[in-house]
Amino acid sequence: MDTATPPLATTGPDPSAPAELTIIIVSYNTRALTLRCLETLYAHTHAARAHVVVWDNQSADGSADAVAAAFPQVELVASDRNLGFAAANNIVARQARTEWLLLLNPDTEVHEGAIDALLAFAKSTPHAGITGGRTVFPDGSLNIASCWNRITPWSALCMALGLTSVFRRSSLFNPEQMGDWRRDTVREVDIVVGCFLMIPRALWNRMGGFDPKYVMYGEEADLCLRARHDGYRPMITPEAQIMHLVGASAATRADKVVMVAKARTTLMRDHWPAWQHPAAFAIMWLWGAIRMAGARLLALRGGEKRQAAAAKWANVWARRAEWLSPFAPVSGFTVPGRQPAG
Repeated sequence: MDTATPPLATTGPDPSAPAELTIIIVSYNTRALTLRCLETLYAHTHAARAHVVVWDNQSADGSADAVAAAFPQVELVASDRNLGFAAANNIVARQARTEWLLLLNPDTEVHEGAIDALLAFAKSTPHAGITGGRTVFPDGSLNIASCWNRITPWSALCMALGLTSVFRRSSLFNPEQMGDWRRDTVREVDIVVGCFLMIPRALWNRMGGFDPKYVMYGEEADLCLRARHDGYRPMITPEAQIMHLVGASAATRADKVVMVAKARTTLMRDHWPAWQHPAAFAIMWLWGAIRMAGARLLALRGGEKRQAAAAKWANVWARRAEWLSPFAPVSGFTVPGRQPAG
Protein backbone atom coordinates (compact mmCIF):
# COMPACT_ATOMS: atom_id res chain seq x y z
CA MET A 1 0.00 0.00 0.00
CA ASP A 2 1.13 3.51 -0.76
CA THR A 3 1.25 5.46 2.49
CA ALA A 4 2.74 8.68 1.15
CA THR A 5 -0.52 10.24 -0.03
CA PRO A 6 -4.18 9.64 0.75
CA PRO A 7 -5.77 7.11 -1.63
CA LEU A 8 -8.17 8.33 -4.28
CA ALA A 9 -11.82 7.42 -4.05
CA THR A 10 -13.05 4.64 -6.30
CA THR A 11 -16.71 4.95 -5.31
CA GLY A 12 -18.86 8.02 -4.89
CA PRO A 13 -20.00 10.83 -7.19
CA ASP A 14 -16.46 12.11 -7.91
CA PRO A 15 -13.89 9.32 -8.36
CA SER A 16 -11.07 11.85 -8.27
CA ALA A 17 -12.01 13.27 -4.85
CA PRO A 18 -10.00 12.16 -1.80
CA ALA A 19 -11.49 9.12 -0.13
CA GLU A 20 -13.09 9.43 3.30
CA LEU A 21 -13.49 5.70 3.81
CA THR A 22 -11.20 2.69 3.35
CA ILE A 23 -13.11 -0.55 2.74
CA ILE A 24 -11.05 -3.62 3.73
CA ILE A 25 -11.95 -7.05 2.35
CA VAL A 26 -9.87 -10.01 3.54
CA SER A 27 -10.37 -13.02 1.28
CA TYR A 28 -9.32 -16.65 1.39
CA ASN A 29 -10.41 -19.10 -1.32
CA THR A 30 -13.64 -17.20 -2.00
CA ARG A 31 -13.02 -16.24 -5.64
CA ALA A 32 -16.59 -16.12 -6.95
CA LEU A 33 -17.95 -14.64 -3.72
CA THR A 34 -15.30 -11.92 -3.58
CA LEU A 35 -16.03 -10.91 -7.17
CA ARG A 36 -19.75 -10.72 -6.41
CA CYS A 37 -19.06 -8.71 -3.25
CA LEU A 38 -17.05 -6.17 -5.25
CA GLU A 39 -19.63 -6.06 -8.02
CA THR A 40 -22.44 -5.19 -5.60
CA LEU A 41 -20.24 -2.81 -3.63
CA TYR A 42 -19.53 -0.66 -6.68
CA ALA A 43 -23.06 -0.94 -8.06
CA HIS A 44 -24.81 0.09 -4.85
CA THR A 45 -22.47 2.66 -3.30
CA HIS A 46 -23.13 6.18 -4.53
CA ALA A 47 -22.39 8.86 -1.94
CA ALA A 48 -19.54 7.43 0.14
CA ARG A 49 -16.10 8.31 -1.24
CA ALA A 50 -14.37 5.01 -0.64
CA HIS A 51 -11.07 3.37 -1.46
CA VAL A 52 -11.30 -0.42 -1.64
CA VAL A 53 -8.49 -2.75 -0.56
CA VAL A 54 -8.65 -6.52 -1.04
CA TRP A 55 -6.11 -8.50 0.97
CA ASP A 56 -5.91 -12.05 -0.35
CA ASN A 57 -4.61 -14.53 2.24
CA GLN A 58 -2.70 -16.83 -0.12
CA SER A 59 -5.80 -18.25 -1.80
CA ALA A 60 -5.31 -21.32 -4.00
CA ASP A 61 -8.37 -20.69 -6.17
CA GLY A 62 -7.09 -17.81 -8.31
CA SER A 63 -8.84 -15.14 -6.24
CA ALA A 64 -6.07 -12.56 -6.53
CA ASP A 65 -5.72 -12.84 -10.32
CA ALA A 66 -9.49 -12.73 -10.78
CA VAL A 67 -9.84 -9.57 -8.68
CA ALA A 68 -6.95 -7.89 -10.50
CA ALA A 69 -8.51 -8.66 -13.87
CA ALA A 70 -12.10 -7.71 -13.05
CA PHE A 71 -11.51 -4.73 -10.75
CA PRO A 72 -8.31 -2.87 -11.63
CA GLN A 73 -9.47 0.08 -9.48
CA VAL A 74 -9.17 -2.10 -6.35
CA GLU A 75 -5.94 -1.99 -4.39
CA LEU A 76 -4.99 -5.67 -4.28
CA VAL A 77 -2.54 -7.21 -1.82
CA ALA A 78 -1.71 -10.81 -2.73
CA SER A 79 -0.11 -12.13 0.44
CA ASP A 80 2.35 -15.00 0.18
CA ARG A 81 1.19 -16.19 3.61
CA ASN A 82 -2.21 -16.70 5.24
CA LEU A 83 -2.00 -14.24 8.12
CA GLY A 84 -5.60 -14.70 9.26
CA PHE A 85 -8.39 -12.15 9.50
CA ALA A 86 -7.10 -10.04 12.38
CA ALA A 87 -3.51 -9.54 11.21
CA ALA A 88 -4.52 -8.77 7.63
CA ASN A 89 -7.01 -6.12 8.73
CA ASN A 90 -4.44 -4.63 11.10
CA ILE A 91 -1.88 -4.24 8.32
CA VAL A 92 -4.27 -2.57 5.89
CA ALA A 93 -5.81 -0.33 8.56
CA ARG A 94 -2.38 0.73 9.77
CA GLN A 95 -1.52 2.03 6.31
CA ALA A 96 -4.89 3.64 5.55
CA ARG A 97 -5.14 7.42 5.50
CA THR A 98 -8.90 7.94 5.44
CA GLU A 99 -11.03 9.16 8.32
CA TRP A 100 -13.15 6.00 8.39
CA LEU A 101 -12.57 2.27 8.07
CA LEU A 102 -15.10 -0.37 7.01
CA LEU A 103 -14.44 -4.09 7.43
CA LEU A 104 -16.44 -6.09 4.88
CA ASN A 105 -16.47 -9.87 4.45
CA PRO A 106 -15.95 -11.35 0.97
CA ASP A 107 -19.01 -13.59 1.40
CA THR A 108 -21.35 -10.59 1.43
CA GLU A 109 -23.42 -8.73 -1.13
CA VAL A 110 -23.96 -5.02 -0.60
CA HIS A 111 -27.58 -3.93 -0.88
CA GLU A 112 -28.60 -0.60 -2.38
CA GLY A 113 -27.18 2.33 -0.42
CA ALA A 114 -25.98 0.15 2.48
CA ILE A 115 -22.50 1.62 2.77
CA ASP A 116 -23.79 5.16 2.20
CA ALA A 117 -26.34 4.67 4.98
CA LEU A 118 -23.84 3.15 7.42
CA LEU A 119 -21.34 5.97 6.90
CA ALA A 120 -24.06 8.60 7.44
CA PHE A 121 -25.21 6.79 10.58
CA ALA A 122 -21.67 6.53 11.93
CA LYS A 123 -21.13 10.25 11.40
CA SER A 124 -24.38 11.06 13.22
CA THR A 125 -23.60 8.82 16.23
CA PRO A 126 -20.00 9.57 17.27
CA HIS A 127 -20.71 8.23 20.76
CA ALA A 128 -21.20 4.76 19.24
CA GLY A 129 -17.59 4.52 18.12
CA ILE A 130 -18.29 1.27 16.25
CA THR A 131 -21.34 0.81 14.02
CA GLY A 132 -22.85 -1.93 11.90
CA GLY A 133 -25.94 -2.84 9.93
CA ARG A 134 -28.47 -5.58 9.34
CA THR A 135 -27.59 -8.85 7.59
CA VAL A 136 -29.84 -11.25 5.71
CA PHE A 137 -29.43 -14.61 3.99
CA PRO A 138 -29.68 -15.00 0.18
CA ASP A 139 -33.42 -15.65 0.44
CA GLY A 140 -33.94 -12.38 2.32
CA SER A 141 -34.57 -13.97 5.71
CA LEU A 142 -32.92 -12.44 8.75
CA ASN A 143 -29.36 -13.42 9.55
CA ILE A 144 -29.00 -12.45 13.20
CA ALA A 145 -25.20 -12.64 13.09
CA SER A 146 -24.56 -8.94 12.51
CA CYS A 147 -24.29 -8.26 16.24
CA TRP A 148 -24.25 -9.96 19.63
CA ASN A 149 -24.39 -9.26 23.31
CA ARG A 150 -21.37 -10.08 25.40
CA ILE A 151 -20.76 -13.49 26.98
CA THR A 152 -21.87 -13.56 30.62
CA PRO A 153 -21.85 -16.42 33.13
CA TRP A 154 -25.60 -16.79 32.60
CA SER A 155 -25.41 -16.78 28.80
CA ALA A 156 -22.52 -19.24 28.82
CA LEU A 157 -24.41 -21.59 31.15
CA CYS A 158 -27.53 -21.39 28.96
CA MET A 159 -25.43 -22.36 25.96
CA ALA A 160 -23.72 -25.21 27.81
CA LEU A 161 -27.06 -26.67 28.93
CA GLY A 162 -28.64 -26.31 25.50
CA LEU A 163 -31.22 -23.74 26.62
CA THR A 164 -30.03 -21.34 23.93
CA SER A 165 -30.93 -23.83 21.22
CA VAL A 166 -34.30 -24.72 22.71
CA PHE A 167 -35.38 -21.12 23.35
CA ARG A 168 -33.82 -19.30 20.42
CA ARG A 169 -36.32 -16.43 20.49
CA SER A 170 -35.96 -15.82 24.20
CA SER A 171 -33.81 -12.96 25.46
CA LEU A 172 -33.74 -14.67 28.85
CA PHE A 173 -32.26 -17.97 27.66
CA ASN A 174 -30.61 -16.65 24.50
CA PRO A 175 -29.22 -13.29 25.64
CA GLU A 176 -26.13 -13.23 23.43
CA GLN A 177 -28.19 -13.56 20.25
CA MET A 178 -30.96 -11.21 21.47
CA GLY A 179 -33.33 -13.79 20.08
CA ASP A 180 -36.49 -11.68 20.27
CA TRP A 181 -35.05 -8.75 18.25
CA ARG A 182 -35.23 -8.81 14.45
CA ARG A 183 -32.52 -6.17 13.97
CA ASP A 184 -35.18 -3.84 12.55
CA THR A 185 -34.58 -0.88 14.88
CA VAL A 186 -31.60 1.26 15.81
CA ARG A 187 -30.13 -0.26 18.94
CA GLU A 188 -27.08 -0.23 21.15
CA VAL A 189 -25.29 -3.59 21.22
CA ASP A 190 -22.23 -5.02 22.89
CA ILE A 191 -20.62 -6.43 19.74
CA VAL A 192 -20.75 -5.47 16.06
CA VAL A 193 -19.60 -8.38 13.90
CA GLY A 194 -16.60 -7.85 11.64
CA CYS A 195 -18.45 -8.83 8.47
CA PHE A 196 -19.80 -5.25 8.28
CA LEU A 197 -18.10 -3.05 10.85
CA MET A 198 -17.37 0.68 10.60
CA ILE A 199 -15.04 2.58 12.90
CA PRO A 200 -13.18 5.92 12.83
CA ARG A 201 -9.55 5.28 11.96
CA ALA A 202 -8.46 7.44 14.89
CA LEU A 203 -10.35 5.18 17.32
CA TRP A 204 -8.97 2.04 15.64
CA ASN A 205 -5.42 3.37 15.98
CA ARG A 206 -5.94 4.47 19.58
CA MET A 207 -7.11 0.97 20.49
CA GLY A 208 -4.35 -0.72 18.53
CA GLY A 209 -6.75 -2.49 16.16
CA PHE A 210 -7.44 -6.19 16.60
CA ASP A 211 -5.60 -8.09 19.31
CA PRO A 212 -3.43 -10.55 17.32
CA LYS A 213 -4.18 -13.39 19.74
CA TYR A 214 -7.60 -13.60 18.04
CA VAL A 215 -6.66 -15.13 14.70
CA MET A 216 -10.01 -16.10 13.18
CA TYR A 217 -12.88 -15.55 15.64
CA GLY A 218 -13.53 -13.24 18.58
CA GLU A 219 -11.42 -10.33 17.39
CA GLU A 220 -14.34 -7.98 16.80
CA ALA A 221 -15.92 -8.96 20.12
CA ASP A 222 -12.71 -8.08 21.93
CA LEU A 223 -12.41 -4.79 20.00
CA CYS A 224 -15.99 -3.76 20.78
CA LEU A 225 -15.73 -4.70 24.45
CA ARG A 226 -12.55 -2.67 24.77
CA ALA A 227 -14.32 0.27 23.11
CA ARG A 228 -17.22 -0.06 25.55
CA HIS A 229 -14.75 -0.06 28.41
CA ASP A 230 -13.50 3.29 27.08
CA GLY A 231 -17.01 4.75 27.08
CA TYR A 232 -18.22 4.06 23.53
CA ARG A 233 -21.56 2.39 22.81
CA PRO A 234 -21.54 0.32 19.58
CA MET A 235 -24.77 0.56 17.59
CA ILE A 236 -26.67 -1.12 14.74
CA THR A 237 -28.87 0.54 12.11
CA PRO A 238 -31.35 -1.43 9.96
CA GLU A 239 -31.00 1.18 7.20
CA ALA A 240 -27.68 -0.41 6.20
CA GLN A 241 -28.40 -3.94 5.00
CA ILE A 242 -26.21 -6.55 3.32
CA MET A 243 -26.45 -10.24 2.50
CA HIS A 244 -24.01 -12.44 4.44
CA LEU A 245 -23.54 -16.15 3.84
CA VAL A 246 -21.50 -16.77 7.05
CA GLY A 247 -18.54 -19.11 7.14
CA ALA A 248 -17.91 -19.40 3.40
CA SER A 249 -14.15 -19.63 3.93
CA ALA A 250 -14.25 -21.71 7.14
CA ALA A 251 -12.41 -25.00 7.44
CA THR A 252 -14.07 -28.30 8.37
CA ARG A 253 -16.95 -28.09 10.78
CA ALA A 254 -15.04 -29.58 13.72
CA ASP A 255 -12.18 -27.19 13.10
CA LYS A 256 -14.55 -24.24 13.15
CA VAL A 257 -16.18 -25.39 16.40
CA VAL A 258 -12.75 -25.66 18.03
CA MET A 259 -11.70 -22.20 16.83
CA VAL A 260 -14.96 -20.60 17.99
CA ALA A 261 -14.77 -22.37 21.36
CA LYS A 262 -11.21 -21.18 21.88
CA ALA A 263 -12.22 -17.63 20.98
CA ARG A 264 -15.05 -17.76 23.52
CA THR A 265 -12.73 -19.07 26.21
CA THR A 266 -10.22 -16.35 25.44
CA LEU A 267 -12.91 -13.66 25.59
CA MET A 268 -14.02 -14.95 28.99
CA ARG A 269 -10.45 -14.84 30.24
CA ASP A 270 -9.86 -11.33 28.88
CA HIS A 271 -13.19 -9.74 29.85
CA TRP A 272 -14.43 -11.58 32.93
CA PRO A 273 -13.02 -10.72 36.36
CA ALA A 274 -10.42 -13.19 37.60
CA TRP A 275 -12.70 -14.57 40.29
CA GLN A 276 -15.09 -15.82 37.57
CA HIS A 277 -12.40 -17.70 35.64
CA PRO A 278 -12.95 -21.04 37.41
CA ALA A 279 -16.65 -20.85 36.52
CA ALA A 280 -15.79 -20.06 32.91
CA PHE A 281 -13.48 -23.04 32.71
CA ALA A 282 -16.12 -25.35 34.23
CA ILE A 283 -18.91 -24.07 31.97
CA MET A 284 -16.87 -24.54 28.80
CA TRP A 285 -15.83 -28.04 29.91
CA LEU A 286 -19.50 -28.84 30.59
CA TRP A 287 -20.49 -27.45 27.16
CA GLY A 288 -18.13 -29.83 25.38
CA ALA A 289 -18.90 -32.83 27.57
CA ILE A 290 -22.67 -32.54 27.14
CA ARG A 291 -22.42 -32.30 23.36
CA MET A 292 -19.98 -35.17 23.05
CA ALA A 293 -22.13 -37.42 25.26
CA GLY A 294 -25.36 -36.40 23.58
CA ALA A 295 -23.98 -37.01 20.10
CA ARG A 296 -22.78 -40.47 21.13
CA LEU A 297 -26.19 -41.38 22.50
CA LEU A 298 -27.96 -40.21 19.34
CA ALA A 299 -25.50 -42.15 17.20
CA LEU A 300 -26.70 -45.36 18.84
CA ARG A 301 -29.95 -44.92 16.90
CA GLY A 302 -28.01 -45.18 13.65
CA GLY A 303 -28.09 -42.99 10.62
CA GLU A 304 -25.34 -41.30 8.62
CA LYS A 305 -26.00 -37.81 9.96
CA ARG A 306 -25.98 -38.96 13.59
CA GLN A 307 -22.75 -40.85 13.03
CA ALA A 308 -21.17 -37.79 11.43
CA ALA A 309 -22.30 -35.61 14.33
CA ALA A 310 -20.84 -38.06 16.83
CA ALA A 311 -17.54 -38.09 14.96
CA LYS A 312 -17.46 -34.30 14.88
CA TRP A 313 -18.06 -33.90 18.60
CA ALA A 314 -15.61 -36.69 19.41
CA ASN A 315 -13.05 -34.69 17.45
CA VAL A 316 -13.95 -31.47 19.30
CA TRP A 317 -13.79 -33.21 22.69
CA ALA A 318 -10.48 -34.88 21.90
CA ARG A 319 -9.09 -31.41 21.16
CA ARG A 320 -10.41 -29.82 24.35
CA ALA A 321 -6.87 -28.86 25.37
CA GLU A 322 -6.93 -26.37 22.48
CA TRP A 323 -10.10 -24.56 23.46
CA LEU A 324 -9.62 -24.72 27.22
CA SER A 325 -5.95 -23.76 27.11
CA PRO A 326 -6.41 -19.96 27.49
CA PHE A 327 -7.19 -20.57 31.17
CA ALA A 328 -4.29 -22.91 31.87
CA PRO A 329 -1.50 -20.33 32.11
CA VAL A 330 -3.73 -17.66 33.65
CA SER A 331 -5.44 -19.53 36.44
CA GLY A 332 -3.14 -22.45 37.04
CA PHE A 333 -5.48 -25.06 35.64
CA THR A 334 -4.23 -28.32 34.18
CA VAL A 335 -6.49 -28.88 31.20
CA PRO A 336 -7.72 -32.49 30.92
CA GLY A 337 -5.96 -34.12 27.98
CA ARG A 338 -2.95 -31.77 28.21
CA GLN A 339 0.32 -32.47 29.94
CA PRO A 340 1.40 -29.63 32.24
CA ALA A 341 4.47 -27.72 31.12
CA GLY A 342 7.74 -28.69 32.75
